[in-house]
Amino acid sequence: TKQGAIVGGQTSCKAPELAAFEKHLPSDVEIVSCHSLHGPKVNPKGQPLVLIKHRASDEALNFVDEILSSFESQHVYLTGEMHDRITADTQAVTHAAFLSMGSAWQANRQFPWEISRWVGGIENVKINITLRIYSNKWHVYAGLAILNPSAKAQIRQYADSVTDLYKLMIGGQREELKRRVKAAGASVFKDGTEAQDLLLSDEVLDRFSLSNHTREKSPPNSHLSLLAIVDCWSQLGIVPYDHMICSTPLFRLWLGVTEYLFRNPDLLEEALDTAIDDNTFRSDDLEFTFAARAWSDCVSFGDFESYRDRFERIAQYFAPQFPEAAKLGDEMMKTILEKTEQKP
Repeated sequence: TKQGAIVGGQTSCKAPELAAFEKHLPSDVEIVSCHSLHGPKVNPKGQPLVLIKHRASDEALNFVDEILSSFESQHVYLTGEMHDRITADTQAVTHAAFLSMGSAWQANRQFPWEISRWVGGIENVKINITLRIYSNKWHVYAGLAILNPSAKAQIRQYADSVTDLYKLMIGGQREELKRRVKAAGASVFKDGTEAQDLLLSDEVLDRFSLSNHTREKSPPNSHLSLLAIVDCWSQLGIVPYDHMICSTPLFRLWLGVTEYLFRNPDLLEEALDTAIDDNTFRSDDLEFTFAARAWSDCVSFGDFESYRDRFERIAQYFAPQFPEAAKLGDEMMKTILEKTEQKP
């Protein structure tokens, strides 16, 4: 580097990046890192762009700030540690949920859009975002999960939440299941968060379907993946609305459908009763539980090769549907961005 240079990186996990900079860069080099919290296909205008003044003067930060202003993003100023914690809160567990869905469908040799029980707005989100993730490169998600110090515990908690809730389902423990899920919902969607309502209903998302089946033929779903994400947030003391300024479009979409389920008492009650009384999704939920634990193990062991093998094997299974899913996924992202921008 040149004397007096300013160096930064765009990685999704700052702990190893900043440690490497400190180790290898001369002491006169200033470090101002950044991270655009959205994918390459999303317009950066109005999206969060984190700036991290790690080892730098105010003048250096202002210089970087001005250069990056051309993106027209919303600049957010954090420490590296805060950045990693927030990305773990908003991205790592979200990715784990969708990766687990793909694993479960592949294990059951299913293409969910061909099956009538996966029809409707919430199901469209599950399918399209799962395919969107698997159409990308494996290392994007592996690095964020394995290298982020905060992510491992959160992904493990998600696997534990999935497992605990599934055990209550197959054990027929209706009252305990309802008590735990509703307590988690009250903790996450507490008083004062109503104004954050993202208004992502089934009706809004119905048009983003890969399926030829109609909604009328779709049975109620236990929505284990959604119940578990709220239980996970509750167990970890995470209030997702606290991080909206640093949230990705994918996270806002996932939060939106989760919020829709939990703010609709009849729909939530239907999901909980379905989990106990209806075996339609039981085998799917079993494979989802296995998958959540397996992905958590990959992350806990820091096993990049196992992560890559699992990811690419499942991606190959779904690959023929990627082009259409990408198109619908882009439209869904546009919808959630529009909904978010409408908020005061």
